[in-house]
Amino acid sequence: MEYEQEENQAETNWEGYVDWRGKPAARHRHGGFLAASFVLVVEVMENLAYLANASNLVLYLLDYMHFSPSRSSNAVTNFMGTAFLLALVGGFLSDAFFTTFQIYLSSAFVEFVGLIILTLQAHSRSLQPPRCGSANPTEPCREPSTGQAAMLYIGLYLVAAGVGGIKGSLPTHGAEQFDESMPKGRIQRSTFFNYFVFCLSCGGLIAVTFVVWLEDNKGWQWGFFISTLSILLSIPVFLAGSAFYRNKIPDGSPFTTILKVFIAATVNCCMTKNSSNAVSSMVVSPACASEKIKGDEGKYKETDALEIQTDSIKFLNKAVENKPVYAALECTIKEVEEVKVVMKILPIFASAIILNCCLAQLSTFSVQQAATMDLKLGSLKIPPASLPIFPILIIMVLAPVYDHLIIPFVRRITRTETGISHHQRIGTGLALSIVAMGAAALVEIKRKRIATQTGMLDSSNPLPITFLWVAFQYALLGSADLFTLAGMLEFFFTEAPSSMRSLATSLSWASLAVGYYLSSVIISIVNDATGGSNHKPWLSGSNINHYHLERFYWLLCILSALNFINYLFWARRYKYRSTGSRT
Repeated sequence: MEYEQEENQAETNWEGYVDWRGKPAARHRHGGFLAASFVLVVEVMENLAYLANASNLVLYLLDYMHFSPSRSSNAVTNFMGTAFLLALVGGFLSDAFFTTFQIYLSSAFVEFVGLIILTLQAHSRSLQPPRCGSANPTEPCREPSTGQAAMLYIGLYLVAAGVGGIKGSLPTHGAEQFDESMPKGRIQRSTFFNYFVFCLSCGGLIAVTFVVWLEDNKGWQWGFFISTLSILLSIPVFLAGSAFYRNKIPDGSPFTTILKVFIAATVNCCMTKNSSNAVSSMVVSPACASEKIKGDEGKYKETDALEIQTDSIKFLNKAVENKPVYAALECTIKEVEEVKVVMKILPIFASAIILNCCLAQLSTFSVQQAATMDLKLGSLKIPPASLPIFPILIIMVLAPVYDHLIIPFVRRITRTETGISHHQRIGTGLALSIVAMGAAALVEIKRKRIATQTGMLDSSNPLPITFLWVAFQYALLGSADLFTLAGMLEFFFTEAPSSMRSLATSLSWASLAVGYYLSSVIISIVNDATGGSNHKPWLSGSNINHYHLERFYWLLCILSALNFINYLFWARRYKYRSTGSRT
């Protein structure tokens, strides 16, 4: 009788999930696309708040804080890199100690505080360095004082911390609303990831048009104010879905499991193998066995696959070969296989870094390029920071077409749930990045040739070449971002063990972070390598017309090609473990 009661409860409640009050989540009330739709609306508002400033920040640092072009570029890439790297912290906390629901709310508040600080600084002239030539027209522009710089960086990095926590929790929170044990739930989850990127672009569209126009024409304080208001309003919108969310119960620190398996494997590698101990240790623990999903044909059984020992990464198998010296090092097959999954997805994560290094240029050098060109489109004058509208519009068009036309058509041909595999999507994005950087180099050659021919290398007037030429690299890299980001978000979520999903999904954002940091490192290396006694560094000085930016873009093109070859090596050897991912 008691067993039947527990079984009936399991059929009516989501196992391992609770509602916002900590009570068991009910199948008929919690989860589904209605719950995920609140996440999609919040993503529009959250990305608006972030991208409104990130896309135009390089010009704010140049014109108001009087940073040099290279210093402002590095400051922006470091800010954006930190924001995305901190997504790992948000993902870790969501898996280990808190729910994604709690992490989003606390992160949104932190970002709100940071934006208030930046708004106050942009509003008050006393909190900024003096305007150029205000005291003496011949005096060079003064950089911010220590206090002014401290206020700027405190505001920026509070925003970065908030953005990181949100990126590390919000996509996972939405994806966890779907029943992955059924094909319908997995297909809906795939649609969610496509529309998550679509909504991310919707927020970006408002940011790089309306908000950037406000910043350029009404003052930066208005841009920061709109961002502050947007992230503030996202909190009640998110809370409005509380009654529908199902929140995954944290499973403890995934790093503890990873560290334990590696230490146990290393210790056992140094010990004599004991066959009797190996047999006893190979028995699956009751806790793991009880996690199997009971259901009809077609249901997704993750734990069955993870409880069977595989021959890949054989070194880790040693963690269960001998009886551990210490009880704390005792491992199960499930724990070993979970760590193997994490190790296998890391090369895919690393392959996206160079692409994101290329994407970093859209917020730095590409904006500075466009600022020197003719920005008129008919009677309109387009702010340089609004150029990301091109990749954003492409994503907004392609995402629905991809989900509602291309994928259903390919599914009928391949007879698989995903239609196009995650690796094929990611690979398409990486291939497009090669073309994008080649196009960027050719456009820069054309721009500099016109500047030279017209004698305007040192002029501050717009060059007689339309900014639409720069739009090519924006459009190509935007398309690459759509394929790669959506593919990686879904790939990491579906392939990772359930106890590590937030952390694994955060790898998509962490690859952005490492890419932005790598961009700064490559710029520094290039300047050091090319700045000999008789030569000026490629990317140094206050005038971008004297940069050798085309050579830098060719370098990124070559690195992207080598990275694509490396990606193909790992992708061809990867074996999907989740239902519906196989091709």
